[in-house]
Amino acid sequence: MLLKRGEGMPFEKLEPIKGGLGGCACCSHQHDILPMEAWIAVGFGVATVTKNGEEVYSEDPYDYENLWTAQDAENLAKQAPDNDWRIHLEGPLNDRHYQRQGDSHWVLYKKGMGFA
Repeated sequence: MLLKRGEGMPFEKLEPIKGGLGGCACCSHQHDILPMEAWIAVGFGVATVTKNGEEVYSEDPYDYENLWTAQDAENLAKQAPDNDWRIHLEGPLNDRHYQRQGDSHWVLYKKGMGFA
């Protein structure tokens, strides 16, 4: 399904998938719908928020006081809701990717075993 984006270009609403366990039994749970209190952080790896493929936030693993939660991303996305907003959490044994598909509704559309 294509949604109209504010800049006049469509973006694809991706098919949601089921979450569950990550790359190993000790890894984070992969939520079907990302809770607004979830941290956009992985510690070792890459955690970002993108708008139409452009990075608007990246975790700084040395600055724990300024880490974002999904609510921070939602607050920014509410200012430009007709855009393709995504959260990417890529860790060593777990990666998960979410797309905003409505108010406070970030769906899991891709998951994997991470980069290690």
